[in-house]
Amino acid sequence: MELTKQPTALQKVIRDRRSVKKHYNHKPVTEETVKELLADAVWAPTHGVRQPWRFIFVGPFQTESFAQQVAATYPEERQQNRLEYLREPTAFLIVVMDEPKSTKQWDENFGATASMIQNFWLLAWEQQLGVVWKTNSHIYDSQVKEILNVGENEKIVGFLHLGYFDEKPAKKDRIPAAEKFTTFKG
Repeated sequence: MELTKQPTALQKVIRDRRSVKKHYNHKPVTEETVKELLADAVWAPTHGVRQPWRFIFVGPFQTESFAQQVAATYPEERQQNRLEYLREPTAFLIVVMDEPKSTKQWDENFGATASMIQNFWLLAWEQQLGVVWKTNSHIYDSQVKEILNVGENEKIVGFLHLGYFDEKPAKKDRIPAAEKFTTFKG
């Protein structure tokens, strides 16, 4: 008789995690909660322990002003749409990365920062705090960098939209890894 292996807690949270893009409830996302999640998230692998990230938190009381400032960087005909879009999350965590001149170090920094974001996302999911990593065009806009005081040698890796949710989004299947797996025979 073959025993069915029970998934570990880590396997479960990895497979259960979803991108929560909207339908947040009204529970506020606090700075303390975000700091607590980051305290563990920063244990991501980072080449040379460079830890190339920093964070800008936009809490519930700042989101309206922030949304207006970012929306104003868009052409006039898109501003209302962008304002409504940016009003959806309860809070934001903007992740900023050091941008070294070396391509190798840049790649290492981006990989480390992406790993840290995934850690944050999984930890938030355990607390029913929804996250979606957004890379809209405004993350490349010099005016937005100025609004956020992002330096010349820094990159906005993304806006993490945050908010608690009552109903988790539907699961979207993944292509099995076996279908994308080969063995070098060289």
